[in-house]
Amino acid sequence: MPSDRLSVVVTRRLPEVVETRMKELFDVELRDDDTPLSREQLIDAMKSADVLVPTLTDQIDSGMLAAAGDKLKLIANYGAGIDHVDVQTARQRGVLVSNTPGVVTDDTADMTMALILGVTRRIPEGLSVMQSGDWAGWAPTALLGGRVGGRRLGILGMGQIGQAVALRARAFGMQVHYHNRKRLRQSVEESLEATYWESLDQMVARMDILSINCPHTPSTFHLMNARRLKLMKPSAVIVNTSRGEVIDENALTRMLRSGELAGAGLDVFERGAEINPRLRELKNVVLLPHMGSATLEGRIEMGEKVIINIKTFADGHRPPDQVLPGML
Repeated sequence: MPSDRLSVVVTRRLPEVVETRMKELFDVELRDDDTPLSREQLIDAMKSADVLVPTLTDQIDSGMLAAAGDKLKLIANYGAGIDHVDVQTARQRGVLVSNTPGVVTDDTADMTMALILGVTRRIPEGLSVMQSGDWAGWAPTALLGGRVGGRRLGILGMGQIGQAVALRARAFGMQVHYHNRKRLRQSVEESLEATYWESLDQMVARMDILSINCPHTPSTFHLMNARRLKLMKPSAVIVNTSRGEVIDENALTRMLRSGELAGAGLDVFERGAEINPRLRELKNVVLLPHMGSATLEGRIEMGEKVIINIKTFADGHRPPDQVLPGML
C-alpha cells in the first residue's frame, strides 16, 4: 500500500486525543454524534474508505462486504472482540482485519471482581436503600450477604482476562478452578494456584461462583445452556463480562426468578441493549451497561493500537494485530 494519506472512516466517537492524532495522520472522517451507523451507512462508509474503524456495535456480514466494492483494504477494529465482523469473507475479498488485543485485560478483570462483590455483598440493594431515604440505621440481620474468601470460583475461559481474574480472586482468598479449551502449562497453573477441570459439567456443579471469560464463537454459543445451568448449586452466582451469547439468557432468568440460582452479575447480554425486562426486576441481579472496558486509559490505548495498525498498513506492512479466520 503506498504511503499516501489513507482515507479512514470511524463509525463512533472516540476519545478526543485519539481523534486528534488520527486527523494528523490520515484523511479521516469522524462522527459528530455517537449513534451506531445503519447498515446502509456502513456500506456507504466502506465504499468510500481505504480503512474502516468499526466497533462492536457494527455488524459487518458477507453481504455488506460484497456490496462495499474494491476500495476498502483494511478493517481496523476498535476493540479486541471481532465476532461482529465476517473475517473469512473479508479475507477472501482481500480486506485485512485487525483488532486491539490485550488492552482491556485488567479493566475487565477489575469489573469481574466488582460484579462478584456486588452480587455476593448485595451492594446495589444497599445503594437503593440509601438513595430512597429508607435506611433506618444499622441492624444485625439487615442486608446480609456472603463472604467471598474461601469460595470456589470457576473461570470459564482462561485466556489473559481469565488469568487476571484468577490473580485477583486469589488475593481475596478464593479457590480458583478453571475450564479452558486447552490446559495451561503447569508453571502457569501453579503460579495462579488454579485447578483444571477437563469436564465443564463437573466443574460448574461444584462451584460457588462461575465467571464467564471466553469469547463468543459458534462453539461457545449457549455454552451455559439450560441443562448446564441446572447443574449449578442453588446457592451459586454467575458473572459474565465476556459475551452475552455464551449464556442462555431466558433460561438464566427463569432460574434466578425461581430461586434455582442465588444471583448473577451481568455486564453483557444475549441481545445487546435489548434486556429481558424480567431480568431487570430481580433484586438478586446486578446489571451493568457493558462497562467492563470503560476506562479512559483503556479506551485511549485501544485507539493507539488502531492507529499503529493503520500506520503499519500504510507503510506497506501487515498490521501487527491482524486477525485471521479461526484465530478467535
